[in-house]
Amino acid sequence: MFEKLVEVICNYVEVEPATVKPESRFMEDLGFTSFDFMSMLGELEDQFDVEVDEQEAANIRTVGEAVEYLEKLSAQ
Repeated sequence: MFEKLVEVICNYVEVEPATVKPESRFMEDLGFTSFDFMSMLGELEDQFDVEVDEQEAANIRTVGEAVEYLEKLSAQ
């Protein structure tokens, strides 16, 4: 899950995959704008066949939190 998420992240911001860590913050560390983040969530919904709750997604700050959230959705 983490590796797939890193691939998607690299489609939205110019970062080296190796620099993306679970503790990396989307806005502060990776340079995401809120528009980038919402666009990425749409792609993740398609890729993982899940439905992201926007209010819950607003609380996701790090890559690790996103992985946990996606794993929880995938398990439902």
